[in-house]
Amino acid sequence: MVINKVCRSNKSPWVCLTCSSVHCGRYVNGHAKKHYEDTQAPLSSQKRQEKTETQHTVCMDCSSYSTYCYQCDDFVVNDTKLCLVQKVREHLQNLENSAFTAELHRKRKFLDSASLSKKLLKVNGNTTALCATGLRNLGNTCFMNAILQSLSNIQQFCCYFKELPAVELRNGKTAGRRTYHTRSQGDVNVSLVEEFRKTLCALWQGSQTAFSPESLFYVVWKIMPNFRGYQQQDAHEFMRYLLDHIHLELQGKFDGSSHFVLSQANCSRSVSNKCCTNGASTVVTSIFGGVLQNEVNCLICGTESRKFDPFLDLSLDIPSQFRNKRCKNQENGPTCTLRDCLRSFTDLEELDETELYTCLKCKKKQKSTKKFWIQKLPKVLCLHLKRFHWTAYLRNKVDTYVDFPLKGLDMKTFLLEPENIGPESCLYDLEAVVVHHGSGVGSGHYTAYATHEGRWFHFNDSTVTLTEEETVSKAKAYILFYMERQVSATTEKL
Repeated sequence: MVINKVCRSNKSPWVCLTCSSVHCGRYVNGHAKKHYEDTQAPLSSQKRQEKTETQHTVCMDCSSYSTYCYQCDDFVVNDTKLCLVQKVREHLQNLENSAFTAELHRKRKFLDSASLSKKLLKVNGNTTALCATGLRNLGNTCFMNAILQSLSNIQQFCCYFKELPAVELRNGKTAGRRTYHTRSQGDVNVSLVEEFRKTLCALWQGSQTAFSPESLFYVVWKIMPNFRGYQQQDAHEFMRYLLDHIHLELQGKFDGSSHFVLSQANCSRSVSNKCCTNGASTVVTSIFGGVLQNEVNCLICGTESRKFDPFLDLSLDIPSQFRNKRCKNQENGPTCTLRDCLRSFTDLEELDETELYTCLKCKKKQKSTKKFWIQKLPKVLCLHLKRFHWTAYLRNKVDTYVDFPLKGLDMKTFLLEPENIGPESCLYDLEAVVVHHGSGVGSGHYTAYATHEGRWFHFNDSTVTLTEEETVSKAKAYILFYMERQVSATTEKL
């Protein structure tokens, strides 16, 4: 483990490529940046020539081996003619593989023996090892890790990416070398889909206890500027950006590679397929895409206006009458349920003064009512509970416990035409839950629960443990992923 010699921190160590001193990165305590600034101190005129030859402007992240230049204020991909930067990378990798291998084995052996009861499972009378893989925290990246672990356990979605062919993003002299994605590379050199695929392939293979998604994170920095840096981010906002960009790249709008463009046979462009947002359908819209019908009625003349809105998830308010009840077993009034939140979302409501509707018949803004119906349910129903809301000066968290079913969420009563739907096709079973621990959106910690082959797991960055259904049901959910229950052939015939 590389430790910063100034503050003794082992988080994000950066090594100066001029003098080989190690300091913490600029997003920890900033000692690497201070080291650079110290070398820029004003010098006498006779020493300026010497100074230009010894500027300590370039350093390397010892974890990801990416190179950063303080003069450019960005990550860079340039190397010297003698490929000295690549030699430093190889040297650091050799040190990591040799000096720390014994220590890592010792720690893993200790952890495995300490949690043997949780790491070993009885399956058909045989003892098997826990095959789940955690995701290392790269500096407040728990928001990303919780979403990635949740998506990795949605089988239809995950399997699509795992079956995609690998794409070689570099060729010529650099073919076969490890690719170091940085924010300085051109768009043609980065692929969110490819790095997402690599991350999903690394999970659930059982070859390591934790995987570092640094390459994916750097691509996120490149194409999603909102998520640059190491501050805490909102997991729901990240999920929407991630799915939207994957959807666009699969259509070939961000990457010209033909590997990622779906065939015309798989892209239904019919009028009835209203959930194809932003062009042709992809695996994102086919799995998460649903359709809402928005009805607005003028209270003056009775004119009704309807429109269809595609969605990838539904953001639900927690009704105000439940906001004081924070625990499942608290006795001050009834417990808020997920159905209460869904009813609040779909119930008829009168629009306030700031949302007045321009009536097509009256030709002016009139008092009106609004109601949502679900016109088409998705295969995976993603429900986002709006726990963060703005007050006069800050964003507060609604810490209310919301009771949600693990099995058999019935969505039939929220459908526009429930009579045309079979009895089993509206039932959903929970696949994953993202939980926010803490009081504010810019702080706290994200973890995820997900079910895999009939067992529930808790994903807390690098740590993955088996858990019970009762523990999952007590969680204060932030994002819920429900999978449509498959209708058996026998039921369909009946």
